[in-house]
Amino acid sequence: MMALPPEPTPTLQQLLAFYLEAGVDCALGDAPINRLEEPEPVPAPAAPRQSVALNPLRPPPMPSVPRSEITVAPDAAIASAREAARTAPTLEALRTLMENFDGCALKHTATRLVFADGNPQARVMFVGEAPGRDEDIEGLPFVGRSGKLLDRMIAAIGLDRSKAYIANVIPWRPPGNRTPTPQETQVCLPFIQRHIELVNPDVLVTLGNPSTQALLGTREGIMRTRGKWIDYDTGTRTIRAVATFHPAYLLRSPSYKRLSWQDLRAIAKVLQVASA
Repeated sequence: MMALPPEPTPTLQQLLAFYLEAGVDCALGDAPINRLEEPEPVPAPAAPRQSVALNPLRPPPMPSVPRSEITVAPDAAIASAREAARTAPTLEALRTLMENFDGCALKHTATRLVFADGNPQARVMFVGEAPGRDEDIEGLPFVGRSGKLLDRMIAAIGLDRSKAYIANVIPWRPPGNRTPTPQETQVCLPFIQRHIELVNPDVLVTLGNPSTQALLGTREGIMRTRGKWIDYDTGTRTIRAVATFHPAYLLRSPSYKRLSWQDLRAIAKVLQVASA
């Protein structure tokens, strides 16, 4: 049997052409790897470091907690807010107490306290839910788009910020304008209740569902509660209160402005009768 001649050694160009036809079109490393050789032994893991014994008479160090995550127990925070609000003899004292109050975590994520705007001697007080971004920056309630609409709404019945008083149930902006939690609302509720008592308006107007439910003690939605007059008891006096749509809701649903206009006309009529 005749021996076959040895296959000629392929040239580099031929090898590259073969690899290209086989689908190998890139190199994964600068040097070839022999997959058949024995792998190098993996070094044994280092022995664990011996921990330092703690002094049993000394407590272990506590991990640092961001200031925004430091919270007070809910019941204690609510009780503290009630006690602080009850002792405020004036609006200025109430504002100082709220600025120094640490029982609500929203204080540590907001830029500043948004207390109120307008005339504290006004006969009508409007209360919304919580500040937004623009309010957090300026420190005043209702200064963004919804605030401009509120200004136009009250101007339609002959009022402006020199003849009205405006505040929120929550005085600090929730992060990302999220909805305040029930706990945050309950902690802040004593402050707005004392706020209303000190202003002592003839008419209280709650703007939107959250402030209506928090202040007027109803679980019904704003569609059912708006336009209905309710007696609001401050503990020292009964104030006539009514709910209407929040301006931010009217910006999203302008078809309800007609109903809001009906509420505003009713508010103007009550103010007129009360001053007669």
